[in-house]
Amino acid sequence: MRENVKNTLKFLILSAIGIFVFFIPITINGKKTIPLDHIITFLKINYPIFSKNIVFIILIAGSLYPFLNKTWKNNKTEIILSFLKLLGLIFAAMIYFNKGIKIVLEPTIGQFLFNKLVIPVGLIVPVGAIFLSFLIDYGLLDFVGVLMKPVMKTIFKTPGRSAIDAVASFVGSYSIGLLITDRVYRKGIYSTREAVIIATGFSTVSATFMIIVCKTLGIMNYWNLYFWTTLIITFAVTTITARLIPIKNFSNEKKFEESKEKVNLKIAFERGIEGAEKSGKFLENIKQNFIDGLKMASSILPSIMSIGLIGLVIAKYTSFFDIAGYVFFPFAKILGAGEPLLISKASALSISEMFLPVLIAVKGSIEAKFIIAILSVSEILFFSASIPCILATTIPLKIKDILIIWFERVVISLILAIPITKLFIILGFLK
Repeated sequence: MRENVKNTLKFLILSAIGIFVFFIPITINGKKTIPLDHIITFLKINYPIFSKNIVFIILIAGSLYPFLNKTWKNNKTEIILSFLKLLGLIFAAMIYFNKGIKIVLEPTIGQFLFNKLVIPVGLIVPVGAIFLSFLIDYGLLDFVGVLMKPVMKTIFKTPGRSAIDAVASFVGSYSIGLLITDRVYRKGIYSTREAVIIATGFSTVSATFMIIVCKTLGIMNYWNLYFWTTLIITFAVTTITARLIPIKNFSNEKKFEESKEKVNLKIAFERGIEGAEKSGKFLENIKQNFIDGLKMASSILPSIMSIGLIGLVIAKYTSFFDIAGYVFFPFAKILGAGEPLLISKASALSISEMFLPVLIAVKGSIEAKFIIAILSVSEILFFSASIPCILATTIPLKIKDILIIWFERVVISLILAIPITKLFIILGFLK
């Protein structure tokens, strides 16, 4: 009896802490966001030099690790990514010491990547990993899994517990969502196909970053319309890509199948308690999650600096993305988009960095702004951050697969976003 009470309290209290840290916005110093974001903001504001230094050290470790561990020559992809990580270290060092190639030091290129992406990601992944244990080790996944099974299985072809990944990405960070996905996949709870669906379909940018998108485009007065439309379209795209090649070709076998019991709160609660009972040692769980977070951060950061910077330079100084955008022009034109060339270029740009389409749409019409704002989030996959995050996991996704899924997501996003936006304009919701 005493042991059952202990496990019940462990499930309720520790899971509540996880929910609070990742999902409950609170206001501190006039800023309303989740506690994890407040922690990262506190570190950046009060310990800027420490934050910059520790992130730079993590980046150094990540760029050298493939060569020290001799994994750099495992295959062609590893060779390319390993040398790109070294290049990322060189670029990061230029920014860190403020010396080097002029184009790298530009505020809108190297400094933007280092200060706006590398430092925040370098902090949020390992710090967030400390609190991940509260979400994934003490029964919450099991509890949510039972309740959400009918919805997730029917619509997305993923287990009920994958709802945690989706919410963690939208409320917190795609890197956190991927960390959860990878950890659960390695436990054998997700099949390869399920892990691929979750990684490429749920791991989008956070709601807080969506606010930055709105502010940049000057459409903050349409925030609620934008947020819920983007949320629905993003997950609608996922329901479609989950049924297309290449995703449907991945194996659906896994070690642990979800139980076939009826869905009700009592059973969900029982599964949560059972999960807490099997949780293991508290400090060991936190330690393991923190180590996983450091490994992922060290793998992501050099890639963001190299691939992201190359993408930004190409976008700013060449016509490559203008030409590549013609692939999407027929879709934008046939669907009647007001500025098809702008939307097409933005679609092509999204593969390098999700924020680039937003930057070129600042002077566009309200229709183009709204469509591109949705697209920049719903396409999910981009080389400056989310793709390196996925490649840093143990999920066996090849770059070719990722590019096909990205193309599918962009096209389907346009097919959904353009007519919906035009309908909003007709109804007077957008002016």
